[in-house]
Amino acid sequence: MSHSIKARLARGEMVNAFAIGRNFHPNLIQIFAIHGGFHGFWIDHEHVGFSIDQIETAATAGRAAGFECFVRIAPTDYALVTRCLESGACGVMAAQINNAEQAEQFVQWSKYAPRGRRGLNSAAYDGRFGNMPLAEFVERSNRETLVAIQIETAAAVENVDAIAAIDGVDHLFLGPSDLSQDLGVTGQFLHPKCIDAIEKISAACRKHGKSWGAVTMTPDHCDVLVKHGCQLVSMTNDVRLINVGIKAVKQTFGSLFA
Repeated sequence: MSHSIKARLARGEMVNAFAIGRNFHPNLIQIFAIHGGFHGFWIDHEHVGFSIDQIETAATAGRAAGFECFVRIAPTDYALVTRCLESGACGVMAAQINNAEQAEQFVQWSKYAPRGRRGLNSAAYDGRFGNMPLAEFVERSNRETLVAIQIETAAAVENVDAIAAIDGVDHLFLGPSDLSQDLGVTGQFLHPKCIDAIEKISAACRKHGKSWGAVTMTPDHCDVLVKHGCQLVSMTNDVRLINVGIKAVKQTFGSLFA
């Protein structure tokens, strides 16, 4: 039985995922693995602009720890999509998608023919560095690659049914901060407008047999997400861990910080 992120989601399982952003190091991935309880992670290229070397290192460290990873990128560069996949990431996630046309383009960038138009190069990790027959490589990649679309604008929410209906879109991912900003209720993740968006995402995924996930900040918010069928929960990242750790140290040794 496959324990890939895509396979877990297809089986209806919950996936706990952390994020790697500002402070990447392979040891951080190992620390998450030692603590246990997580199933994988995602890399934030959109805001950080990791190099391909860094993505390759993160993916390699993840595999050593039993984790898969996918990469969030701005949907503006065809070549970056394939570079992330060739680096060993199990999938890619498009940020700031507003409609089905944009989502369809991203799917085509992520898939080989006949579904897409990704350039064929098997000389990287995903092609076992040239040690896989091309036809087998193409079929396997198209079948196993995770393609996720972020829903983080009001326009995306309005078009979420059409986005979820696209063949090749495996997963929708709610970005609560950007969405709350676009809805005019910045940071109010449990505002009725945000709850309505959650309900629309949930309904679209249920209708079209797709999974969905989200970043979450609090247990209350997480409970709402899970209640509406959210399967992939991303509750922490490197920066948040550092902030929580510093606060815990200052609380534990409070007299020294008075």
